[in-house]
Amino acid sequence: MKLFFAFIVLLLLFPERSVAHELPDLGDVSQAAITPHEERQIGLQVMRQIRADPSYLDDPEITGYLNSLGHKLIAGSSEARPGQSFEFFALQDSTINAFALPGGFMGFNSGLIIAAQNESELAGVMAHEIAHVTQKHLARMIAGQKYSMITSIAALAVAILASRSNPQAGQAIIAASQAGAIQSQLNFTRRHEKEADRVGLNILLDAGFDPQGMSAFFERLQKASRFYENGAPSYLRTHPLTYERIADIQNRTHEMGYRQVADSMDFLLVRAKLRALQGKSRDAVSQFKARLEDKRYINEAVERYGYVYALLRDKQYQEANTQLAQLYTLIQKDSQPNILLKDHRLGKTIQVEQKELQAGAMIETLAAEVKLANGQIDDALKIYRTALRIYPQHRALFKGYVDTLLQNNQVDTALELINRELQLHPKDTRLYRLQARAYTLQGKLMLKHRAQAEVYFLQGYYDAAIEQLRIALRHGNNDFYQLSSVEARLRQLQKFAEEESDD
Repeated sequence: MKLFFAFIVLLLLFPERSVAHELPDLGDVSQAAITPHEERQIGLQVMRQIRADPSYLDDPEITGYLNSLGHKLIAGSSEARPGQSFEFFALQDSTINAFALPGGFMGFNSGLIIAAQNESELAGVMAHEIAHVTQKHLARMIAGQKYSMITSIAALAVAILASRSNPQAGQAIIAASQAGAIQSQLNFTRRHEKEADRVGLNILLDAGFDPQGMSAFFERLQKASRFYENGAPSYLRTHPLTYERIADIQNRTHEMGYRQVADSMDFLLVRAKLRALQGKSRDAVSQFKARLEDKRYINEAVERYGYVYALLRDKQYQEANTQLAQLYTLIQKDSQPNILLKDHRLGKTIQVEQKELQAGAMIETLAAEVKLANGQIDDALKIYRTALRIYPQHRALFKGYVDTLLQNNQVDTALELINRELQLHPKDTRLYRLQARAYTLQGKLMLKHRAQAEVYFLQGYYDAAIEQLRIALRHGNNDFYQLSSVEARLRQLQKFAEEESDD
């Protein structure tokens, strides 16, 4: 079970205080004693530990899809306050769970994403979690707590993560039992849940999804809970679900009627990819192969995509290449004559085969990875270049292309692309990591540490970022402009860190 360790670590600091007796009235926003800035800082502290945990899925396609879906829901809603930030991420965990942390961070277990039978169901759960944040349920549940010892949060979060990964250790068992006891006080109340249902349903509707998605998923979870050996799924243990709640949602959606909403290809491919990542790679291969042979699928191209990904994960590279060809054969069935497409990177019009548009960015990314695994570097680079003309904003395609360039000593070309992208996405940690790699290969150590400093800063490791800039200065060269830039950034981060500590 994934613990909501954002809350747990805070309350471990003050175990003698009762949250239940300190909840402010839900109708009075002014009584929430935690500011948006404090929420964000708490969330960043906890996210440090989540990102370091093996279950954190640092996959640009899965993360990109969740953020795209989440921001689609937020964009159509009037509930989110101006400037409020949200970040959605996934955990590799087969249990059905989702949770929101202070600061708008929201996690979704792979088990929950796979369990959603359509995109409206996943959007329904996500809208419910967004509502917990916009209605400040999280802030209210920890209202009245003090944050002068916030630096202890990281150490406590490490202990709790260890209790999950090493449950046999004596101290880990103690940490887990304490955390579990505290968790029982942190579960959302029925009043919270009903409000999140009401607000979440409006968010779901405004974004154009099927309103039945929320009730259908919750109803199926409740029915399935009786078959779980260890009790209800994790999501039900942290979000009390009653027949009354489900009936309320169904009554509200009954008059709205059925709204048929087609699943996006990204949703289908993300679910297939997560299924390919589950369990042992050989088992995943066998499962996909059996479904394809028995024709137990809704979309053959999606199922074959998952099969290719599972084969790649199992290092069956030649078979992955063979199955990739069959995947493209499926796509070509509906191909149309070549079309003209504006290439915004090159500033000219190019001719692109219609099948490439239908394939989707995720399929093109997988195809390039298969070619690389089989040593077909030129083919992989060709796929990346063509696909990026069509999908210039797809982060996995860009990362894969730059990775391949760096591995094949085309450092100058890679660095030029990275620096151009950073102008468009100055808060993308993956770009700074790639930049640091490129500068390392060029032997430019000052610039390498400058780039690494930005990675740490964006992740909330302010002291580590400052130290990287100091190291950068020790590797200083005779370039006055670069030295001045590093010194200016160092002063800026030092001032920022001082202000944060004062808060």
